[in-house]
Amino acid sequence: MRHEDTEQVQDVAKTSWNATYEGIIPLEVQENFLKLAYNDEKMKQRLERSFIFVAEFNGRVIGFANFSPVRDNGKVKLAAIYLYPEYQEKGIGSALLRQGIKDLDGIKEIYINVEKDNKIGKAFYDAKSFKVVKEFDDDFDGHILKTVLVQKPLARNIECQFPLKC
Repeated sequence: MRHEDTEQVQDVAKTSWNATYEGIIPLEVQENFLKLAYNDEKMKQRLERSFIFVAEFNGRVIGFANFSPVRDNGKVKLAAIYLYPEYQEKGIGSALLRQGIKDLDGIKEIYINVEKDNKIGKAFYDAKSFKVVKEFDDDFDGHILKTVLVQKPLARNIECQFPLKC
């Protein structure tokens, strides 16, 4: 991601969140989160402190994935992977995930929190062989979410063979 992509990434986050969490998270709670997590200052911090990969189509950002730096234990948090709804289920999210795994040295495990009722997200991570580690209630701006922590160990420095997905 480049700084000049900020506005487009913010729009992807907003559009994707509103579509994904309709009926799951009240709109007011969504909007409060988006203002806090994707305001200009937070986007600047994300660019400086994490890794953001964007997917573009015809020069326009249509999706992004946001990874934490690799920790000493080889763990990486996938903070976000969002696409405009019309670009979902086309392999773009998978490509963003693969790119992050490829470009970040030392990854041994990737993890993310996903809302239990987020069917799109859950199906994506299930298809990528992420496993549920734990479930917990998360107080999200006064709204209790049923959150699932999923993780995927990665094979690094070895030849990837069937049925292992790298």
